[in-house]
Amino acid sequence: MFEAIPSPYLAPFDGKFRIKDYSTASPKDGLSKHECKKRLQELSVSLSDLQRVLYAQSEYSLLLIFQAIDAAGKDSTVRAVMDSVDPNGCQAYSFQAPNSEELKHDFIWRTVNKLPPHGRIGIFNRSYYEEVLIVKVHPELLKNQKINLSDINKTFWNNRYESILDHEKHLARNKTVILKFWLNLSRKEQKRRFLSRIDEPQKNWKFCTDDINERQYWDDYMQVYQTAIANTSRPWAPWYAIPADNKPYMRMCVADIIVATLRSLGLNYPRLGPNEFKEFKKMRELLENE
Repeated sequence: MFEAIPSPYLAPFDGKFRIKDYSTASPKDGLSKHECKKRLQELSVSLSDLQRVLYAQSEYSLLLIFQAIDAAGKDSTVRAVMDSVDPNGCQAYSFQAPNSEELKHDFIWRTVNKLPPHGRIGIFNRSYYEEVLIVKVHPELLKNQKINLSDINKTFWNNRYESILDHEKHLARNKTVILKFWLNLSRKEQKRRFLSRIDEPQKNWKFCTDDINERQYWDDYMQVYQTAIANTSRPWAPWYAIPADNKPYMRMCVADIIVATLRSLGLNYPRLGPNEFKEFKKMRELLENE
């Protein structure tokens, strides 16, 4: 199975992930904003080339999962990083609150038929991880899943983490490469971005009063993110806690990890066998003799 690409932002696999160990800011001696954008452009070219080989070989699929607190930049990161990728080889889904049909099934079900087939890149903007994040902060939401609140305890959540681990290991075993990105935003920067959504008319549409209500649960969210990442970061389905206060740096880091991962797979265009070469020769002769 795939092994995680090393990175200073890679969450450990031993359950010891702690948010305090991961900065929300880019390194002080790191690249400038202009340099990050230039590097992203270079990585975009490489990603475009690798995606074509991934599609042609059709042996692996790549699943990218993005999770973050509000205003961390999930949407813009997906756009910036995937801008050069052929739409024919990519699919993206944004998961909102489950509908009535989805609530009739287990919490992973609704994402299964959205998984990328071999040869394609799939993007989950939010995912089944919401079921150990927002519903853990707001357990009353589980009533919609016909779950008694009296049944919600440590064992309940551990069973959900175990289900996620089983699901991801099954996918990895069957050649779906999984990369999970938590965009690590500071509370101070979230406040700045919320204010810009209020003050700048072209951003007003992004603002939602519910975002401010959820901000009151900041500490709770940080705790559930920490617990979820600690329990589910594995070599075959790693979490990366990417600094999100600096958007150009964040996007560059995400692209760098994706490109390095695809390169590690040893992708190649399919090679023809002797019989196919003979058939090609016949087809060439037919075309030339028209």
